[in-house]
Amino acid sequence: MTRSADELVTEFCKRWASPDPDAIAAYFTEDAVYHNIPMAPVHGREAIREFIAGFLAAFDGIDFNVHRQVADGTLVMNERTDVMRRKDGGSIPLPVMGVFEVHDDRIAAWRDYFDMAAITNAFS
Repeated sequence: MTRSADELVTEFCKRWASPDPDAIAAYFTEDAVYHNIPMAPVHGREAIREFIAGFLAAFDGIDFNVHRQVADGTLVMNERTDVMRRKDGGSIPLPVMGVFEVHDDRIAAWRDYFDMAAITNAFS
């Protein structure tokens, strides 16, 4: 079943509340690029899965609270607050601007723009 790019990204964002690295990675094309803009980009579905698995070692999940989302064909952009739920019971809210490029019912590129200081401060 083919979803619109908007529907796909909405579903993808909800998936992070109870994350499974394999299920999340399945949303990407084989040659996808995931780029948290303050960091180096991650290339390829398997590398993205490994990145997600490593990231989730410290978190129980992330609630993507989407404030606004717009879609134009295969391009989806959302403004959101990601609330990362730490395994120790704390949480870290992070304002994010996300850009998704969708091809053939999969995410081909995902770029998130945020202030890395929010993450650094939470762990210091």
